[in-house]
Amino acid sequence: MRFHETRLKGAFLIELEPHADDRGFFARAYCEEEFAAHGLCTRYPQCNVSYSVRTGTLRGMHLQAAPHEEAKVVRCTAGAIHDVIIDLRPGSSTFTGYIGVELSAENRKMVYIPEGFAHGFLTTEENAEVFYMMSAPFAAGAARGVRWDDPAFGVAWPGPVEVISERDAGYPDFDREAWVRDEATRSDGEP
Repeated sequence: MRFHETRLKGAFLIELEPHADDRGFFARAYCEEEFAAHGLCTRYPQCNVSYSVRTGTLRGMHLQAAPHEEAKVVRCTAGAIHDVIIDLRPGSSTFTGYIGVELSAENRKMVYIPEGFAHGFLTTEENAEVFYMMSAPFAAGAARGVRWDDPAFGVAWPGPVEVISERDAGYPDFDREAWVRDEATRSDGEP
């Protein structure tokens, strides 16, 4: 695997290194030693699959609050998505920064998302399937999110949003000071 750190501290784009022959190819998609060598999480007790029928389906921007933060490894196994991550770690030098990357069944790239990042994606092809490795089980009471089109982040999406849940569309405007204050409170163990 090839690990490329993004401009957001701790977030990586990961590419497979295929070993090809006349049958096709073989590639390692996860290696505990290689992840550890890059300082990445190596424990993934939960994996999830998301399937979206229509192009223009937006899911996100989601994260888990302390003490239930989760790192994720995300890969698109069918179709294609525009995957976006936002750094919401108050002490980070890239706090409120974002990146967007194309993940597709064709390019087979993965994104490593550290704890404290919001994550979401827009499908750019029909019948998109996304596979997630999660470093912590989902904790409903710790679920948080920010709005996909919040001007505080200025995310440039590659196309229109055609399908979105009420919850994802209804997050309030991001309040930087309140977020910093609330994250400090949650870090002390209060969900």
